[in-house]
This record gives sequence, C-alpha cells and structure tokens, in this order.
Amino acid sequence: MKIFFSAGEPSGDLHGANLIRQLRQRYPGLECVGYGGPQMASAGCELHTDLTRLAVMWLAGALAHLNEFWALVSRANRYFAHDRPDAVVLIDYPGFNWWIARRAHAHGIPVYYFAPPQLWAWASWRVRKMRRYVDRVLCSLPFEESWFRERGCNATFVGHPYFDEVRRQQLDQEFVDQQRAKGGRLVTILPGSRTQEVVRNLKWFVEAAARIHAALPNVRFAVASFKPRQAQLAREIIGAAQPSARSLPIEVHVRRTPELIHLAECCLAVSGSVSLELFYQQKPTVILYHISRAADWVQRRMRKVKYITLVNLLSSDELFPEDISSYDPDQPGHESVLFPEYLTCEDKSLQLARHVVEWLTDAGKRQTLVAKLADLKQRVAHGGASATAAELILRELGQLRPPVPRPHFLGTADLQIPRTPEPVCR
Repeated sequence: MKIFFSAGEPSGDLHGANLIRQLRQRYPGLECVGYGGPQMASAGCELHTDLTRLAVMWLAGALAHLNEFWALVSRANRYFAHDRPDAVVLIDYPGFNWWIARRAHAHGIPVYYFAPPQLWAWASWRVRKMRRYVDRVLCSLPFEESWFRERGCNATFVGHPYFDEVRRQQLDQEFVDQQRAKGGRLVTILPGSRTQEVVRNLKWFVEAAARIHAALPNVRFAVASFKPRQAQLAREIIGAAQPSARSLPIEVHVRRTPELIHLAECCLAVSGSVSLELFYQQKPTVILYHISRAADWVQRRMRKVKYITLVNLLSSDELFPEDISSYDPDQPGHESVLFPEYLTCEDKSLQLARHVVEWLTDAGKRQTLVAKLADLKQRVAHGGASATAAELILRELGQLRPPVPRPHFLGTADLQIPRTPEPVCR
C-alpha cells in the first residue's frame, strides 16, 4: 500500500513525520512518498521534493514561486495518473494543497486532511473546497468537527498533533545546564519558523527586550532560530537595532526551541503552533504578529474570530463573539486572555515589555496565569492525535479490521483483542 503526503510548513513536516511513524508501526509495509521536509524523510517518506523550502506567506510570497508550485502540482498529477497511491494525506499549507486535493479527487483517490487549515477563522467560504475535494477532515481542535460537519464535510476530531511532538521531546541536558550556569532570568524570543516572520517580528521583539532590560537589568534574552540562515538574519537584525538594543545580553541559538522554552521564565513569540508548546510548558507569553498595513486592512474584514492565538481560542467561552475587534489590554475582560496578543501593523514593543515586566515583578499574577494554563492543559492537551488518525486512515483503506464488539454474555469481563491486526492482503 502507498500513501502520498503533502506538507509545506516546518510544523506540517513534524506532524507528517509523527503520522508516518504511527502508520508504519501499524502497517510495516506501507510506502510513503510525496512532498514534505527533513523530518518526514527521516520517518521513512520518499520525498519527491523538500516543500518546506517554499514555506511562504501571503499572496506576494506565493506569486514569487508560482512557477515552482505549478510544476509540483503537475508532477503530482502525473504521479497520481501513473503510480496511483491508495490515498493522499494533506497537512495544512492550504494554498498549494487545495490543488493537490483537486488533482487527487479527479483521479478518484481518497483525500485526508490532517491538521486542516483554520477556515473557521479566515475566509470561511473556502470550506466549499474542503467539502468537494476532501474525503475526511481529521480535525485538530475540539470545536472543528461540528463546524465542518455543519457545512457538509466528513470530519472527525482526532486531537492536535502538536501535543504528540511536545510529549516525545527530549531536552539536551548539557545545554540546559550550561545556560543555567550563566545565571540571570531568561526571556526567550520565538520569532517564527518562516523567514518572513523573522523579518517582520524580530525587530519589535528586540525593541521590547531593550525596554525590559532597562527596567530589569538582571534579565537576559535568547532567540530560538529554526535554521542557521535565520540565525544569521537574527544577528543582523539585532545588530541593526536601536543603540539601546545593541548592547543587550542576547544570544541566538539554532534548533534549541524546547530547551529555551524550558529555561525561560517568560516568552515573546509569534502566533502559530509554537503557542501550543508554550502553553503545554505553562510559560507566560505575549504574542505578536506584525503585518503590513494592507494585510491589516484585509484581516479586519476577513477575520471571523476575536483571537489569532490557538491557546486563547481553546480557553474562550465563545468562538464567534459579536465583538471581534483585536485584543486590547484596557478592555473589560482582558484578564481572561491567557496569552496577550497583538495582530498589528504598529509598534507594540512598549505593550509587549509591560506584560513581561509585570510577570517578572509580580509573582502573584504570574502564578495565577500559570495555574490557569495548567488547568487548560489538564482539559485539552492530550496526545494521541497521530495514532488516532493512523488507525482511522488504515481502517478506511481496509488495512485494519474494525474492533470486535464484546459478546453480551461476557458482561464486564476483560476481553483481550490485539490492537494492531495483521495487514489484509490486497
């Protein structure tokens, strides 16, 4: 049996790798091919190309690589026609993956969407594509299943795959010990896994860090970079900052995100799936997503939810409130927002700094926030999304037998049934 994957984001690469491991654990002979990144390759996927190198944002970024995207869609279409996989699994990255879904659907190949795009938050009219081209949506968030089902999609909640990743992480203890030996209170900066995110957000984080350091000189900072090229870019942005920021006690590290989150007392981060890791580790965090004025105009008219941060959406009592204006710390009820967030085209470095300084100087407020994060973690941060999705996919493809019902006469006696039956020969 063969499954074709398509993932274009670093986070999607992680989710794809975990899903592939779970699929192959249950069906050792499974052949995995397609588009992804190094994590999926290490899990046993034969990559036709590294799609994560094209992790772009907004329309302009997509247009700059349009010829490459069309070539990859055409290549996938030829593969579907001549090699015909048993299924196609898409992971986020909707702009490109809609075209992959369309071609797979045209060839009659079942399409699964794992970690689907947040259509309920932005331009919900795109759900028509999901309904038409995708056979099953494997939902990440509890409220997504009913939202998709109400709009005619075949949807199942499996859980968020990011929790699978954070649960399996192992820290480099030597690095952790070295950092602790330096002393001082650490604030970790997470400017994003995409280069465009680093360019747009890091300079404001550095400005906020300068304000924090002016108020609390014993605080030091660390930037978590996704890859070496972004680390070099981070150093250039820090070097080009205002004079007050150039002398900051700030380090840049590559591929040390789990360790730097673990070590931090507070964090400054972009919006994205990393917020789930920060939430899982119960780290007080302020979120920034800096965009252009044109993008700000567009989001104000297209956004359907009040918050852009997954943690705030998970903790919110109402997903689609009447008031969907951006977060304002001066509004009534702002205390219920776990991660203060700023989706903006303006300089919010002062506001970012105020939140961090408050958490570092008011132990009571910090502990109250940590307790709220712990409570939400207990309720929603369960692992197993990849395993659940793998079993569902294999069962629907006829490679796992349905669970045997307990005979009525056994009552409450235990019945031992193998969890992973032998594959059914085709």
